[in-house]
Amino acid sequence: MPPGKRELARIERRLITRLTEACETAKGEIKGFIWLTHTADLNALAETLKVIWVFETLADRKLALFDAKARIFELTAIALKEADIVLTPSDHSVHFDSEEECQRTHGGYWNTRLTQYVCPKVADNG
Repeated sequence: MPPGKRELARIERRLITRLTEACETAKGEIKGFIWLTHTADLNALAETLKVIWVFETLADRKLALFDAKARIFELTAIALKEADIVLTPSDHSVHFDSEEECQRTHGGYWNTRLTQYVCPKVADNG
């Protein structure tokens, strides 16, 4: 039986809490990192979850891909495990972005920019 609305809300709250903890940890460890967000269809979490790590500049994003990618995947894995979500972070589910790129390509409108990360299944349901 698929989870009901209440259980999906609990899953979402756990995920947000754990990702917030990962975010606060990363702010103290990773140069240029400023915030993170996620998109998902909770009914198909393993297939649709995207965690987007946002950096101040494109240079910071590139540096993180080189120097901190393993740590970001580790922080994401810890958050997912603590939220009771069985999913191994991968290039499919973890993305790196920057405020600079959002400003350049979407005029700073993150709601518009984040649609590029939404899986078609989420867009159809949501």
